[in-house]
Amino acid sequence: MPKGKLFLIPNILADNTVNDVISPQIREVVKNTKVYLVENLRTTRRYISSLKLGVNIEEIHMEILDKKTRPESINRLMQPLLNGADVGIISEAGCPGIADPGALAVAHAHTKGIQVVPLSGPSSMFLALMGSGFSGQSFTFHGYLPIDKKERSAALKGLESESLREKRAQIFMETPFRNNQLFEDALRTLSPNTKLCVAKNITGSDELILTKTIAEWKKLPLDLHKIPTVFVLQSF
Repeated sequence: MPKGKLFLIPNILADNTVNDVISPQIREVVKNTKVYLVENLRTTRRYISSLKLGVNIEEIHMEILDKKTRPESINRLMQPLLNGADVGIISEAGCPGIADPGALAVAHAHTKGIQVVPLSGPSSMFLALMGSGFSGQSFTFHGYLPIDKKERSAALKGLESESLREKRAQIFMETPFRNNQLFEDALRTLSPNTKLCVAKNITGSDELILTKTIAEWKKLPLDLHKIPTVFVLQSF
């Protein structure tokens, strides 16, 4: 029996943007896929419904694949592919496999000879980097920095040092309700001439992607509380 394909299906980043950022290719795949591994059941159902493809949500089988999923569970989750069914992976936002537990399933697919099909769509970290004006030739994504204030400040100094030494853009983020604390720590910790790009609510109606030196940011009021935000820094 032929094996199914594993489709990596991008989700939207901001509300009410599905018609702007989701391609016909993604819509066609979703229309014809009945089995999914998803990070969040509720948001996935809402996302698929928003595509208005005439799909009956009740006929779709979904299993959770999130940061709590244990590696030993992957065999069971991937069994439909071995039985010939196509499977889609959908993250809570953005592209599966990038700072996302979907990578577990992708790695497993390669060991089983299952074809992996990544579909292009919005990725907050790559859109932030594109809009930052920093190096797209050499960059590192660090995900979330430490929550502890002292450890976070030390991490920021480390990113700054690496950026200066390697000429490398540094991408990082925080949970939305801690954005302001991270931003304030960056202003307090980083050198005045280091440049910081703040990319908030990417693709949304109030999107802001702005690059300033730390000295310039200190003169600008900015509230990022509960707004999805990606930060990119580069030291010259």
